[in-house]
Amino acid sequence: MNHSSGTLYIVSAPSGAGKTSLVTALIKDDPRISVSVSHTTRNKRPGEEHGVNYHFVSHDEFKALIERNDFLEHAEVFGNFYGTSRSALQQALDQGQDLILEIDWQGAQQVRKLMPQALSVFILPPSQQALRQRLDNRGQDSEEIIEGRMKEAVSEMVHYDEYDYVIINDDFAVALEDLKAVFRANRDGDSLATERAEALKLHKQQQRHGALLKQLIG
Repeated sequence: MNHSSGTLYIVSAPSGAGKTSLVTALIKDDPRISVSVSHTTRNKRPGEEHGVNYHFVSHDEFKALIERNDFLEHAEVFGNFYGTSRSALQQALDQGQDLILEIDWQGAQQVRKLMPQALSVFILPPSQQALRQRLDNRGQDSEEIIEGRMKEAVSEMVHYDEYDYVIINDDFAVALEDLKAVFRANRDGDSLATERAEALKLHKQQQRHGALLKQLIG
């Protein structure tokens, strides 16, 4: 099942679930997939490249894009603006590129309204305890900071049931194969990948991991 145009994938996860590492490994393995590059008004950090990490624009340029209705979603974070340009995204999809949008559940809701054909994946940790260990970040943060991060993570995980697929990142290699299967099933119609992706669909994961899902958001 080869698409002439690419598919848009929304990938969300709480901090500490391993989303960035999984997406990085997926892209390394498959040149037909890339991450959508957002626009931002924040300053470029050392080592960052325009058009690779972000499209760095001025506040005026960003406002002009808002006025032109070009953003699928945008938000202000600590005084800087971030947004996903619809025209830049559509251009890549038209070229047959599968695109990943790494955004939170709020951004995902905005994008789904405008691009209902997008497929979405939510990545979860195997337990609250495992997430706490990952957030503990080798003992550098205070208990208070970790508590705050845990609360934030739980409030994000509550929205897992708005997504098409759910991946539990317990073993990194297994979670990576799961993520690859979602892409292969939708693009190549590969029968093994389709079977694996089918098992990752929301309702199947809710049946199989009901107790875990309750524990994560409880």
